Amino acid sequence: MPISTDSTTLTLPKIIDRIGDEENARKLYESVRWPDGPVCPHCGEINNASELKARPGSKKPVRKGVWKCYGCREQFSVTVGTVFEDSHIPLHRWLLAAYLLCASKKGMSAHQIHRMTGISYKTVWFMMHRLRFAMTQHGMIEKLRGVVEIDEVWIGPKESEYNRG
Repeated sequence: MPISTDSTTLTLPKIIDRIGDEENARKLYESVRWPDGPVCPHCGEINNASELKARPGSKKPVRKGVWKCYGCREQFSVTVGTVFEDSHIPLHRWLLAAYLLCASKKGMSAHQIHRMTGISYKTVWFMMHRLRFAMTQHGMIEKLRGVVEIDEVWIGPKESEYNRG
């Protein structure tokens, strides 16, 4: 992990503090996925939804993070249409695993993430497969077209072959 005094450098402790619990993770992911307000995954309307809340005196609970679109009248959450959908794994664990996978220069094994986070190996294995699959899909591949900035690259023969002459 980078060690820097720069406030914009993300480190594991900063990520853990920022993600925090399930509530903070959901709010963080909503701000990243929907910077201009909630977008209905069913009809595509932007900022025409409100978060559902239980009525005063109601005995029916409402799960936090559930939105209702006023265009198509459907309910949705920030995870609909993502690799996080239909998973019983808390969102803050997903975000931590995704950060660890992407922050490592050469990727990271499921065993290493299991050891670092304390999440069971079977669960991490499942998460890594979903995250790696998502990276091969249309939206991610498009990001690797055109000019791609990378940290290090070596093109050509190994240095010892080059110096032999």
